[in-house]
Formats: sequence, C-alpha cells, structure tokens
Amino acid sequence: YPREGILLLRGKAKKGVAVVSGVVIPPAAVHGEGFSSFSWFMLPVDSSFLGVAHSHPSGNATPSEQDLLHLAGRIMVILGYPYGDSSSLRVYDSRGRELPFEVE
Repeated sequence: YPREGILLLRGKAKKGVAVVSGVVIPPAAVHGEGFSSFSWFMLPVDSSFLGVAHSHPSGNATPSEQDLLHLAGRIMVILGYPYGDSSSLRVYDSRGRELPFEVE
C-alpha cells in the first residue's frame, strides 16, 4: 500500500470448485500506483496455477477494464483496501463474473 500487489494462485479445480492451496510471488513483478504486472515468460509451465490475486488500494474490489483484458487462469481475486478481513475480497471467473467463495 499504496501500490498494487500481485500474487499467483496455486491449487486445484474440480467440478466447478477451485481450491487455492498456496500463492507464488511472481519474479520481477512490477508494482505501481494503479497497476501491477509480471511476465508469464519468467515462470515455468505449471498446471497448478489457478489464476491471479491482486490488491486495489482504492478500496474498490471490482475488476477494471485492464483487469478483465489481462485476466489469466480460472479465477481472479481482488482484495480492496482496507484489507481487514474476507469482506474486502472478491473472486471472479475468467469472464469477470463474481463468484461466491469461502475462506477456511
């Protein structure tokens, strides 16, 4: 904060349910005010990547046009400021539709 952060989500998807079991910090990621990015070319091929999680320091946890254009994987998680608990999290599918989720 105040820059966006970004993580890769690792886990499994089965019968329409994605279970995130870990995160990976992408190498050489760029964190800026209003954006974050990384290059998939810096990562090994890995079928356990489910998608990307990133922060929105503005507090708005809805995807921007850029988020939707660059969405990668099955799910996208956006965490909006103030990052207090799971109420600041939103999960979206590969088409940008909000999904229900549980935090265990």
